[in-house]
Amino acid sequence: MHKIDIELVEMTLDVMKYTIDRISSTANKIGKPQKEEALKALVGETITNEGIGGEVAFNLWKKHLMHANVPLDHPRNLAFVPASPTRAAIMFDLVTSASSIHGAYWMEGAGGIFCENEAMRWMVSLTGLPEGAFGVFTSGGTAANLSAIVTAREYWRSINEDNKYKKGLIITSIGAHSSVKAMAKVADIDVLLVDTEDKLEAIELQQTINNLTGLQRERLFAVVGTGGTTNAGIIDDLSGIGQICKTEKLWFHIDAAYGGGALVADSVRYLFNGIETADSITIDPHKWMFSPYDCGAVIYKNPELAKQAHTQEGSYLDIFKDEGAVGFNPSDYQIQLTRRVRGLPLWFSLAMHGVNRYKEAVERGLELAQIAGKLIEEMPHVELVRDPSLSCVLYRRIGWKPEDYTHWTYENHKKGFALVTPTKWKTGASFETVSRFCFINPDTTENDIQMILESMI
Repeated sequence: MHKIDIELVEMTLDVMKYTIDRISSTANKIGKPQKEEALKALVGETITNEGIGGEVAFNLWKKHLMHANVPLDHPRNLAFVPASPTRAAIMFDLVTSASSIHGAYWMEGAGGIFCENEAMRWMVSLTGLPEGAFGVFTSGGTAANLSAIVTAREYWRSINEDNKYKKGLIITSIGAHSSVKAMAKVADIDVLLVDTEDKLEAIELQQTINNLTGLQRERLFAVVGTGGTTNAGIIDDLSGIGQICKTEKLWFHIDAAYGGGALVADSVRYLFNGIETADSITIDPHKWMFSPYDCGAVIYKNPELAKQAHTQEGSYLDIFKDEGAVGFNPSDYQIQLTRRVRGLPLWFSLAMHGVNRYKEAVERGLELAQIAGKLIEEMPHVELVRDPSLSCVLYRRIGWKPEDYTHWTYENHKKGFALVTPTKWKTGASFETVSRFCFINPDTTENDIQMILESMI
């Protein structure tokens, strides 16, 4: 065996051992960031003309670089929207990478795309969308929201020739995810924000539409509702908004990137009533469906409209239209041509564990939010800002200023104890700095929550 082959086998074994240790460990450290100059001093030059060798590079990772990360699946990482991929999904993410599948076209990736589509059918079934609805996996909620917005815009342009010369307009609330506003810029459309961070009610949307100028109404083509806001877990009045969109002939997109996982939970499914009226829906399996990063998804009531908006043309792509290559081509339904089969780990995890285990895990996240709410009510130094919603809990440390929250966050992070970050909540006309939990990991315990709250005393 050649020397290079021996080294490759040894490196493969080292990587497998690292992976097994990482997956099986129940006491991983939370990690903490370091400045670039500090990391450089620790590892030196890593990219050289001759190479430093796999063993040296891997040891630098294990000794220094891996500890400068914050694992998304640590039970006391409750900041932003964390993640908690199943061990099965993590393992199959390795298989996905090792299989080297291009997931754009059926001709090249039929086996992987078949598995993705099995998982997608399950996701679509959760929404209650009518027969014919389907979707595709994306890199995340941002790409999914952009794909949906572009599809809506192109459909609007197709129904009236004059619309091709107008700058489109969408309506959403200030509680919508930042990607909705950011991707509107990419799609070159305007956004009108309803001034509520709480639940967007149908009456507020209707008033906003009624107050539009004639030109604005001509430019309006879509409404974006939220199925679980990132900041507070709030679900908009999906039924009411859906009815307005139907009456006003507007595209209805629902961003359920975070909250969509809760569709599997019987205890809160009713909160999503109306989601079945959507024209498109964003859900991120890498959030509350326990997939590894990166794995988002966009679902369409009428996938053909997405295909008309996104199919790429090129002489080198013509082969994929031939009879021998007939099949589902994911690149036709979202913005990316080059893509990995990122839905494959979700498929394997679902196949291995079954839907009931997913229900239990999501219900546990909901339960942890209620537990946190009760603990906060029992402690004199903290109080709830609002009742827990889905798995998000907003609370304040009585008497603290914004800088106190920031200092507390950094201190806990520096100790490797926990990562809980502040956010802002609109109270009246002003924004207040508060603290926030988001529970995804079913391994988080009541004791973890209590210790974090006690660290604020």
